[in-house]
Amino acid sequence: MNDSGRGTAGTRVEERLRAALAARAESVHPADLRPLAPPSRTVRSTGVLLRRAAVGVLALAAVAALVFFTVRGGPDRPAEPARPPRPSGPAVGTPSPVPSSATPSAARPSPSASRP
Repeated sequence: MNDSGRGTAGTRVEERLRAALAARAESVHPADLRPLAPPSRTVRSTGVLLRRAAVGVLALAAVAALVFFTVRGGPDRPAEPARPPRPSGPAVGTPSPVPSSATPSAARPSPSASRP
């Protein structure tokens, strides 16, 4: 009896299980079983509806990602300016960035004029 699951102990357990299963199978009659009915359509249609919705959302996400990465590259040439560029010459009324040379020399006294 101390075969640790091998030999005759394994076959005794198997024999008892088979005998119990056969006894249970003989005790069940056709009147004990419920009538055969097809599966309900609500369970199947809900699962199909959810699967189709998930596939639709994934397809929409794939299209959005494709559009995003396609547009993200940008145009091949630089964009045109929003307004025409200014003329290249100085405009009337625009102050000159360089001061005239007459103004600073008139303010400084000459060194020869200050000697007597």
